Order: sequence, then C-alpha cells, then structure tokens
Amino acid sequence: MTPDQFLRQIKNQPPAPAYLFIGPDFYMRDVCRRALMQAALPDEDREQGLAQHDLDDEDLAPVLDDARTMSLFATRRLIWISAAEGALPKGRAAASSEDDDEPSAGKSKESGGMVGAYVKDPTPGTVIVFDSSRYDFDGEDKARTERVLKFYSAVTQVVEFRPFDADSAAALAGRLAQRANLQIGPAELSLLVEALGADASRIAQEIEKLSLFAGAGRAVTKEDIASLVPNAQENTIFELVGALGAGNRARSLAVLDALVREGEYLPLALSFLATQFRLALVAREAGARTSSDIQTQLTRMGIRIWRDRAEQIRQTLQAFPKEKLETALKKVFAADRGLRDARPDDRIVMEELILSLTN
Repeated sequence: MTPDQFLRQIKNQPPAPAYLFIGPDFYMRDVCRRALMQAALPDEDREQGLAQHDLDDEDLAPVLDDARTMSLFATRRLIWISAAEGALPKGRAAASSEDDDEPSAGKSKESGGMVGAYVKDPTPGTVIVFDSSRYDFDGEDKARTERVLKFYSAVTQVVEFRPFDADSAAALAGRLAQRANLQIGPAELSLLVEALGADASRIAQEIEKLSLFAGAGRAVTKEDIASLVPNAQENTIFELVGALGAGNRARSLAVLDALVREGEYLPLALSFLATQFRLALVAREAGARTSSDIQTQLTRMGIRIWRDRAEQIRQTLQAFPKEKLETALKKVFAADRGLRDARPDDRIVMEELILSLTN
C-alpha cells in the first residue's frame, strides 16, 4: 500500500499486528511513524510501550522474543525494528537464498519461518514494524528489495516508501510553502525542488529555513535559494548545459563568468557537462524524442531525472546530432585532461571548450 493508503487505514481501523515499511523515502516514513505511534500507543503507554531494535546489531530471534513478552508497565506496545534487511543472509546466499547447501540460506529460511510463526500468533496489544530503508525499488537495488519482500512475505501489511518524483515533490513543496505562508513563485519552487533532487525531507527542511529567512511580506528569490540551499549552485551549471545545448555562445560565456564569480569548482562543472552529453546520447540511441519519452526511457534504465532536466536533454538532442554529441564528449574529455595540466587558468580551458562547442 502507499503511505496515503496507510494513513487512511490507520485513521479508520485499529493497527495490524505487524507491518513491513520498505523503501528509501524518509519524509512519508516519518509521517506514518508518528501516525502509527498515535494510534498504537495511548499517552500513558508512550514512554514504556515503545521498544526499538536494529537488526544490523541484533539477531532476529531475541527481538521476536521481546515482542512476545508482555510488559508489566504498558498495556500496549509498539516494537520498531530498524534495518530489517539485516536479518537476510550475507555472502553468496544473498544472490541465491534458495540454495539448500548454503548454511546462511538455511538460516534465512529459519529466520523467515520465525517471522511467519510470530505473525500467525501475534502478542495481543503489540504492534511490530519491520523497517527496511536501505534499498530502492528500481535499478541495482531492485533484486535486493525483492529479497526483503520475499523474506517478510508472511507480513501482509506492506507500506512502500518510494522516492518522490519531480511532480509529486513539487506538489509537496507547494503544500508545505502554503502551510508555512511562504511567498515563492513557480520558477523558484521548481529551482528548489531540482536543487534538492526531489528529496522530500530536505525540501521540508529548506522550506522551513526559507520561511524563517524571508519572514512575512517578502517573496523568496532565486538568489535566496542559491545562498541558502545546498547544491543550488548546480542549477547554474544546468544553465550552462542549456545554453550550450541551444548553441548560444554569448549566454554560455556569461554563465561561465557567473560560475567563476560564484567560486564554482570548474572540473565539477565539466563533469556535469559530460553527464548531460552522455544522457543525451543514451536518449538518442533509445529513440526518445520528447521530454516525456526521455524521462520514461532513462527511468527504466534506473536513471532518475526530473521533468526540467529531461527538457534540457531534449534541447541538447535538438542542438546536437549524434555525430556532434560524440564529438562533444571527446572535447569534454580533452578539456578534462587540460584542467589536469599545469595551466595558468582553468577558465581558459572552459572558454576554449565553449568556443569549440558553439562554432
């Protein structure tokens, strides 16, 4: 189920005996955790009824023994088990936990059986949460997440905390800004979301910081975001990418000048350029033409990008045919080598690159 479905469920009916919280998003996990605590523990049991364990440091068996123990001091209990993936086998069995010849595979089956045995006969008044936040649902983590789900398959109440995409993060940012009475325009809000990589927890923190900084009656500017929000200067580098993609030499040199004045580390800017050209080449070879196609194709490959970034890649595709993209990557490689040489000024190397890419 989604976090929103969980919140509706917990509002309308008593908590289940056991839940599996899985996925990397911490913002909605914290919202659901507080809602579950409110529903599962009366105020008088809040201090004595909450127990926390970490399966990176503890074995599963004694943790489940604790869950079976009736408390003398609390009528209801909430057992929060962090790093739930820590109960899974390590080593070769991680790739094939069904291998009966592997000792750790046998341990995995035994531990998974303990979870099933508890779920069949849970302790009255006790709620267990197996919390696994280490792995994502896509890319290289997909197989690991599937193993966690299989291991805890006896737990039928599963809440998936998937990362926010750009659109849902922007919607969340808008709601949080409105709640904080923060005056911020759509362009500035988009910049904030992109600078923070659509990380919901960081968006909430930075909106609170911006509301304290701006106070009442003053709108937040891009300069405010650039000065207060970590990684916001990266967006200036994206402006350089966009200007190069459009073949705009004057704008590219102006953005480079802004980067130098801001004290940007130019090898990092060059790294972003290389990434942009590589993504554009991948998108072209995949046959993606619109920004929506680009976002879809790259997401399928495990590369998370936002709608604005996909539009930048689309613009790069329009400005650079395949041969020019391949040439651009070679020139970026040469510029990288030039930045490593004993040169009087890194800016000269970057200016030469801009001139060669916009001729």
